[in-house]
Amino acid sequence: MISVEDFVRRYAVDRHNTDSVKWDGMDELFGTNDLLPLWVADTEFKVPEEVTEALKKRIEHGVYGYSKTPDNYYEAYCKWQSERYGTEIQHEWLRFSTGVVQSLSTLVNILTQPDDAVMILQPVYYPFMNVIKQNDRRMVISNLKQDGTSYKMDLEDIKNKIEENHVKLFINCSPHNPVGRVWDKEELEALLELCRQEKVLFISDEIHHDLIVGEKPFTSVLAIKDGLYRDNTVMVDSASKTFNLAALQNSHVVIPNPQVRERYDHYMSQLAAPAGSIIGKIAAEAAYTNGAEWLEGLLQVVRSNYGYLKKSLRTHCPEAVVYDLEGTYLAWIDLSAVIEPEHLEYILKKKAHLAVDFGTMFGKTGKGFIRVNLATTPANIKAATAALLENIQG
Repeated sequence: MISVEDFVRRYAVDRHNTDSVKWDGMDELFGTNDLLPLWVADTEFKVPEEVTEALKKRIEHGVYGYSKTPDNYYEAYCKWQSERYGTEIQHEWLRFSTGVVQSLSTLVNILTQPDDAVMILQPVYYPFMNVIKQNDRRMVISNLKQDGTSYKMDLEDIKNKIEENHVKLFINCSPHNPVGRVWDKEELEALLELCRQEKVLFISDEIHHDLIVGEKPFTSVLAIKDGLYRDNTVMVDSASKTFNLAALQNSHVVIPNPQVRERYDHYMSQLAAPAGSIIGKIAAEAAYTNGAEWLEGLLQVVRSNYGYLKKSLRTHCPEAVVYDLEGTYLAWIDLSAVIEPEHLEYILKKKAHLAVDFGTMFGKTGKGFIRVNLATTPANIKAATAALLENIQG
C-alpha cells in the first residue's frame, strides 16, 4: 500500500495559474485570490499515471472526430461496480452525460412536471436546490437529525411531508455531501420502501461512493434487497470525483426501468445534448482498470488529514465540533460555539485567509458550519488548521 508521503511526493501538484476554479477563481466568490482554498470538491493531485498514458495515446493519434463509447468502457465500469460493491449493472441500463448536476436537472424535467414537489434532505449539496427551483418545481425539505457528531434521517418527517405535499420525486445524496454519512443498508431500505409505497420516484446521487474513509461499507440503492427497488430508481455517478476528472465531462445515468429509459432517451434526443466526452471516457476507463492503488493512496491522505484536523481542534478548541467522516473527502465542522455565525465569513476570509464552503450554502441548518476539502496536501491542512485555531483562540 502506498504511504501518504509517497502519494504526496508522486502526485501533488501546484495548481496556481492553470485556470483552476479553486485556485485561480476565488475572487468571484471570495473577492480575492489570496486565500488558501479548501472549497471546490476536487483535489491537488495528478491522476493515475495510467490515465495520463491513455490520454497521451489518444492525443498522439491526432483525430478527434465523432466517436462512440468504447466497448471496454462498459466492461471496466461494470466490473468496478460489481467487484468493489456488489452492484450489478447491465450495459443497457447505462447512459452518459457531461456531469451529475446536468443529469439531475435533466431527470427532474423528465420525471416531474412544473410545480410538482421534489424532496431533499438538508443540509445537502446546494445544486440539489438549484435544479429544483430553476426548473420551477416545488422544493420540499426534510432536515436531517443531528445524532451526536453524526446525522440520521427522520423517516416520520419524510413520510408526513411526502403525504402533505404530494411529493413526486426524491433526490438523495449517498454518501452524503456535506455531512459525510455513508447510509446503512437498513436506512436506505426503509427510505426506498417508503418511496415505493407512496409512489415517489427516487434518484440516488452516488458520485462519492468510492470515497469511503471510515469502516462502514457503501451500499448502492441498486443492490438493496437484490434490486427490488430498481424499477423505481435512477442512479447517477461519475469517475470525476474519485479520480479528479471533472473537467473531462463524463458521467453516468443508470436507468434499470426500460420505460424510464425510453423517456430519458426521447428527452435527450429533443435536446440533442452531448452524451459525455470521448476523452472523459478514455480517462475513466483507464482509471477503473488501473486506478485502485492510486485511489487507496488518496484515501490514506484524506484519512490522515481528517485525523490531524480533528485531533488538533479537539485538543486546542474542543468547542469546535468536527463531525464523523464516513464517506466523501469533505469535513463538516460546527464552529457556532466559538464564532458567532454572523461573523463566520468575515473571520474565515479576512482573518484566517481561508476559502471554505460556508454551511448556509447547504441549507438553513448549516448555519455556523463550514465544509473543508481534505483532498489536498497535509501541508495545506496543517496551515489551514493553524490559521483556524489562531483566529478561534485569538
